[in-house]
Amino acid sequence: MSDFDSFQRFLFEDLGIRGELVRLDSSWQAVLERHSYPPAVSSQLGQALAAVLLLSATIKFRGSLILQAQARGPLHTLVAQATHQRTIRGLAHWNGEVTGETLSDIYGPGHLVLTVRNDDSEPYQGIVALEGDDLAGAIQTYFSRSEQLATRLWLTADEQRAAGLLIQELPTQARDRDDWARVEFLADTITPAELLHLPGQELLYRLFNEERVRLFDSEPVAFRCGCSRERIESVLLAMGNQEVESILEKEDSVEVFCEFCNRRYLFDRVDIGGLFADQIKLPPSTTRQ
Repeated sequence: MSDFDSFQRFLFEDLGIRGELVRLDSSWQAVLERHSYPPAVSSQLGQALAAVLLLSATIKFRGSLILQAQARGPLHTLVAQATHQRTIRGLAHWNGEVTGETLSDIYGPGHLVLTVRNDDSEPYQGIVALEGDDLAGAIQTYFSRSEQLATRLWLTADEQRAAGLLIQELPTQARDRDDWARVEFLADTITPAELLHLPGQELLYRLFNEERVRLFDSEPVAFRCGCSRERIESVLLAMGNQEVESILEKEDSVEVFCEFCNRRYLFDRVDIGGLFADQIKLPPSTTRQ
């Protein structure tokens, strides 16, 4: 399969180390088409999307993994989501001009939140400070504190493509620190241009040509928003009839936009009436004596 919009696993045959490689092309363009982001913001969002896809493949689940950055600086909100079906979506909110290269310059004080929404169990959430030289460094801090597995990421994004590389120790095998140090050193020679443009097999050969590396078949990646009219209806029901009616008193309809895909959902008075029909209490009937 093509390296475009793809996810690939690889394994060091003689070592207790695995890896993943992701390339986002059309899926990344689909995210950019829906919002106009300044370069510094789009770079962070592209890296986050590559990262959340890599991270989602390190756990076994059916559902979605959400990576959120919440901060008090110029880039104050960033959300990236990947599902077990290899679909992605994301968005970012910022104020004013976003400049600089460090996390402190771009985000200011803040934290990263990783949320696993599993179809078969309750959500799990982990939080770590948004600290380090870059987004990859902040995520590595999370793994060092919570997973107890040596993990390294390399992330990059431009206006055309986003990409990421991950290596991680296998939890079930004996760990040789020399093996890990050697693989980490070799991977650290990668450049952003190589990560963005070299085909997967060529990239792994360039980095690890003296190791026995097995590259698995690639899996397709796509942009997909999970919004639907039914889900918006569930949100309105959760708000309650009284609050929705208060909106209708000011407007002729209730209008909802999905920030991920810019889809517009419109509910008029008839729609709202039908939505809350089961909650309407009719006056008790009277019987003439």
